[in-house]
Amino acid sequence: MRVSLNWLKEYVQIDVEPRALADGLTMAGLEVEAMEPLGHALDKVVAARIVSVERHSRADKLFVCHVDTGEREVQVISSAPNLAPGAVVPIALPGTRLPDGRVVKETKMVGEPSVGMLLAEDEMGLTDDHSGIMILPSVLAPGTPVASALNLKDWALDIALTPNRPDCASVLGIAREISAVTGQRLNKPEIKIEESTPPIETLTSVTIEDPLGCPRYAAGMIMGVELKPSPFWMRYRLHVSGIRSINNIVDVTNYVLLELGQPRHAFDYDRLKENRIGVRRAKRGERFTTLDGKTHTLSTNILMICDGKRPVALAGIMGGLNSEIFAGSKNVLIESAYFDPLTVRKGAKELGISTEASYRFERGVDFDGVIRALQRALMLISKLAGGQIAKGYIDEYPRRLETPSIDLRIDRTNRFLGTSISREKIAGFLQALEMQTGELEENLLRVKPPSFRVDLTREIDLIEEVARLEGYEKIPVTYPAIKPSEEGDAPEISVAERIAEIMVGFGFTEVISYSFISPTSADMLGVEKQSELRSFVKLLNPLSTEQSVMRTSLIPGLLASVKTNFSYGERSLKIFEVGKVFISQGAEKLPVEKRFLTALVTGLYEHKSWYGGERFADFYDIKGVAEGLLKAFGLDNFFFRADETTPWYRPGACSSIYVEGKVVGTVGQLSSLTLKRLEIDQDVFILEIDLASILDKARYARRFKPFAKFPGVVRDLSVVVGRDIQSARIEDIIKAEGGELVESAKLFDLYAGGKISSSEKALTFRICYRSRERTLDGREVNKLHEAIINKVCQQTGARLREA
Repeated sequence: MRVSLNWLKEYVQIDVEPRALADGLTMAGLEVEAMEPLGHALDKVVAARIVSVERHSRADKLFVCHVDTGEREVQVISSAPNLAPGAVVPIALPGTRLPDGRVVKETKMVGEPSVGMLLAEDEMGLTDDHSGIMILPSVLAPGTPVASALNLKDWALDIALTPNRPDCASVLGIAREISAVTGQRLNKPEIKIEESTPPIETLTSVTIEDPLGCPRYAAGMIMGVELKPSPFWMRYRLHVSGIRSINNIVDVTNYVLLELGQPRHAFDYDRLKENRIGVRRAKRGERFTTLDGKTHTLSTNILMICDGKRPVALAGIMGGLNSEIFAGSKNVLIESAYFDPLTVRKGAKELGISTEASYRFERGVDFDGVIRALQRALMLISKLAGGQIAKGYIDEYPRRLETPSIDLRIDRTNRFLGTSISREKIAGFLQALEMQTGELEENLLRVKPPSFRVDLTREIDLIEEVARLEGYEKIPVTYPAIKPSEEGDAPEISVAERIAEIMVGFGFTEVISYSFISPTSADMLGVEKQSELRSFVKLLNPLSTEQSVMRTSLIPGLLASVKTNFSYGERSLKIFEVGKVFISQGAEKLPVEKRFLTALVTGLYEHKSWYGGERFADFYDIKGVAEGLLKAFGLDNFFFRADETTPWYRPGACSSIYVEGKVVGTVGQLSSLTLKRLEIDQDVFILEIDLASILDKARYARRFKPFAKFPGVVRDLSVVVGRDIQSARIEDIIKAEGGELVESAKLFDLYAGGKISSSEKALTFRICYRSRERTLDGREVNKLHEAIINKVCQQTGARLREA
């Protein structure tokens, strides 16, 4: 939320410096991420009165202006279309540095001298309007500093809002927080309207078919308005908050949204068929064109606002092109509603639309503020566009909403915070936040939160509010009385730390992702219905539907990191995470927690450099990482076996990892179908290891292994086998037949194509023969090598590859 400090000052007195205010808000839970000075570069910009305007003799689009700056009369060349004698305008004289960094200089334009620059609003950093020179109030005397005369010196505060504080997505909400923290009085916006006839019931009606999606819908009418640009003060505030000015009617709806946090929508009343409003679910396949000109195909998840015959808006998301306000609009119907947050969230996500309105509706707006916001919008439109406000308003409220009362125990509050705050002071804090408090007994307050605080549902929420207003810095620091352990870190923590060191050494980057994921992540991976990876632990109060369950695998988090990096143009990644997964055991038991290492590689594995070209990652890179990691833990007795059962991996490119005969993890390449579901357009390779399965097998102390005293003899074995024969099977045969004399057997080449049939492949192994007791002679090695060849051919149907 980006907001003008001067705007805040309209609702609460602020006596501290901007930076001190930012620190105070941050300590109270509203983090001020950035502060930007506004108008501070306009000190040398002064008011000037135009004395005369003549067209340039050598350039049809330029005008020669003589202006009175208060000290002297100067000539300025300008192309602005709205110059007129007598107008008061801002001028930047030579030497002035503008907000965009330009320095104004005396110059010549097509032969005519120009002393200074007449400024448009965008050139002063005030709005995005460049349609002409800014026209100042005529009462300003030439030479008056513009910034001080119009109170243009301001600060923009960028406030990071957490999802649980939608009430602060408004200027009034932030002002309310300042009032509570500083003790200054909150001055709410004025609402004073003059109604006329006819009564609104004779002009329109509202029907709600889905009270779950729309518990409350109110409407007001104003007739005979005049569309024109909004006044500067409104356009400036919208601009600071990042909203473009459209016209006075649309600007008022956006202004009230920012001011009160209540989205409004304005319909052209004369374009509504039968001049009425209905709220219903969309029909499957129904098509609708929104204000941005895009046509959407809808599902029944979408809540629609309709007139007598057709949809005219996506409820809580965006209006329709068929009922928008345009230059000829005269009569306007204003919508003010409360839409169900989950309904809006699902609809906005499904359509891929995010607006200022949907942002607020998704988090929950003030259901009791619906009428107040409607009347505020009608008042401002009447003031800026004229017109007559119809008598009364329509308020359809089929599903009444109320905030629950919460009992707050004083002793429990102080015990949690380590404080001794009195009951009276606690009640004062809560009342400052517009909560109603009633005393039940000496140690108990019954508290009713205001309707705009949708985040306050439990006693602990109120305790947090007390802590915020007391000031975190005033709460005494109490260190936990924990006896130091003589055993050091838990083994699984030591393993995790060691793994991080090793993986970073392999060139990987560690990531930490959310423990909360979407239940649809299992569908994206193609997980079987009965798999434990679908045994989700559901959250009672999820941040969103995308983070509504605890993760059962680290893979979704890493894939989310891949997509995020892709969106920023980073296509080559080597990342890993060590973290817990949570497997539900039903409502009666605690979930099983397992700690995993998951690593992911995609894109280039080796980048182009002076000693070699670039190389893309493949299956053997991630397999090599697994081998290196296990060896670093002193695990030598491991092997890989093909795994055809994991649905998200490509057949033939997935292996289970065995240590001492037990499965401890997998390595694999995501299948093309999985990549398509994930909308990832390049190969991805993944390693998973269950840390508990290697915990008792890992050896941390390095063991000395003496160098071999006798030379080894190396032989290569190249065979042609069926494509279904695994290299690991041949390695096992070599080691079993060779016994202790085979020191190692490694696959170093795989070839298919050429003279080899499509049902076969060529595998080449390098075998090292060595005895630790004597030197092997060539005949002995040849004899053993022949025996190995025969055994491989007998058991696999292989044949020697011809040179």
